[in-house]
Amino acid sequence: MRYALFLILGLRTFLPLVLAQLPLPQPPFLPPDASSGAKTSSGALPNRQWSTLLGNLLYFYEAQRTGQLPSSNRVSWRNSSVVDDGKSAGLDLSGGYFDAGDFIKATFPLSFTLMSVCWGAMDYGKGYDMANQTAYLDDMLRWGLDWLMKAHPNESTLYVLVGSTDTDNSYWGGDQNIPTPRPVYQINDTHPGTDAAAGAAAAFAACSGLYYNKGFKNDTFSTPAQLKNTTYADTLLTHARDLYTFAVNATNGRKTYQTSVPEVAAGYGSSDYGDEMAIAALFLSWATDSPSLYAEAEGYWQKYKLAQQTRVFNWDSKAPGLPVLFAQIADSSSTIGGNFTAWQIQAEKYFDDIVNNDGPGYLTDDGLLFYDGDSDSASLNPALNAAMLLSRFAPMASSTDKRSSYTTFSKLQLDYALGNNSMSVPYIVGSNPNSPSNPHSAMASGGNDISQIDNDPEEMAYTLFGAVVGGPHKSGKFYDIRSDWPETEIALDYNAPMLTLTAMHVISDSSDPFYTSLKAGAYEKVKPQGLPCDPVFPKACVGPQLSKGGKIAMALVLAITGLIIIGLSVWYFILAGRRVVALKSSS
Repeated sequence: MRYALFLILGLRTFLPLVLAQLPLPQPPFLPPDASSGAKTSSGALPNRQWSTLLGNLLYFYEAQRTGQLPSSNRVSWRNSSVVDDGKSAGLDLSGGYFDAGDFIKATFPLSFTLMSVCWGAMDYGKGYDMANQTAYLDDMLRWGLDWLMKAHPNESTLYVLVGSTDTDNSYWGGDQNIPTPRPVYQINDTHPGTDAAAGAAAAFAACSGLYYNKGFKNDTFSTPAQLKNTTYADTLLTHARDLYTFAVNATNGRKTYQTSVPEVAAGYGSSDYGDEMAIAALFLSWATDSPSLYAEAEGYWQKYKLAQQTRVFNWDSKAPGLPVLFAQIADSSSTIGGNFTAWQIQAEKYFDDIVNNDGPGYLTDDGLLFYDGDSDSASLNPALNAAMLLSRFAPMASSTDKRSSYTTFSKLQLDYALGNNSMSVPYIVGSNPNSPSNPHSAMASGGNDISQIDNDPEEMAYTLFGAVVGGPHKSGKFYDIRSDWPETEIALDYNAPMLTLTAMHVISDSSDPFYTSLKAGAYEKVKPQGLPCDPVFPKACVGPQLSKGGKIAMALVLAITGLIIIGLSVWYFILAGRRVVALKSSS
């Protein structure tokens, strides 16, 4: 019995390795020098600049790989790293992706990233095909999905974190000296995490739909990327079903995963789990043509009052994307059912508030969609996710005017990220001479002194091509400081909406991305001096301080002003009293 169980688990881990993926192009695609992003292209379809941008965005994920790197590795400065991850738990958890600029591996945001990219590749997969990037998309997805399978060694166990936030945040250096051994953290049947389990189920289900080559019914959506592999799709679907069952039926009930694993709270704590359950059920419904799972998703929408979650779409908050997916499935499958019109109305309530500036999000003076509290730590991410949803839903809008307004707003946000902003910065590393030059990435920096992140070395050792950074301050100013993670951090989920939007433009846009119109040095002319007011530099939020003498003078002025106000008040009341007495005497 034990041998049989070992064989099953062994096959489960080994199986992804024997499911052939698409052969990579030869010679390989390599990002061109940033200067090429200041040159116009021929204007044909596919547009060379959009195709290059799509390739760069995928290349970023290759730079974030961990584990034993393959011979096809294109990032010359990256090395195999932390190959013993999971050893302390008797498990191989090597591989996968570093989450951001440090060295943790976090399942919850990874799941969202994979789900988002697979969803986009079902809608606009033709863009990957036209740009000759489909094999790299396949490679990128499998590197994440294969690791996620290893992190799910049995039906009711999921590893949610590898590495320590405290340890990784205290190490600044290359990929060869990452502190080890690294702790691993899991959820299981007695210590559940409904959101993390359902989020991973959604990723597996969405990607299984992509590998089944299932596209949504709409003439303006393209066919899925041509990487159909039903054997791999079956494997993904098995994991999706197991994880969804685990999320719904854990013995110890439904809980946020930080309840069981407090170590994730500081970096990726979850606000709730209803949205993850709904989106997992929806993608499973789509992958399996299941009306009952679609109905379950509708039940979660009602039970957890997801219509009230009208803020951002991101790794923690999936609710704003649900009406779009509900509508897509209802419009695409007579078997599954669903009330398309009802979900169309629900989606338009959300999008109308965005484009009419009536919701919690608003346009900054610089033209960026901003949500106080959500955008402060990564201003571009909420805006790009909104742009992605708007573009996806626009063909299903109830009127030509709505379709036009959604498309226009989406393009404004995309163009903002591509350089149409007061800083003249396209916020993608290596895309143009004005791109950020100091992304918050320990590996790419080339430094090893955490106390001298900004100065050692003066210039980044390596260009992290294709990395979308956090984005500018609310004021529109961008300081390009390496240690300033709210503005310069890079992360797996930051690239996801830009990938989908770029694939869409490869299909339909013969004009160049906005950044080709920028002149080299445009950012240097407007680069702000000093420091930004944010969590990294809180002192910059305080105005100029008075000297001791100035403070005394100010105190004297305030005291004298107060005495004058008191004197005038007393004088007023005396006059008022005399007037009352005079009036009484005359009567």
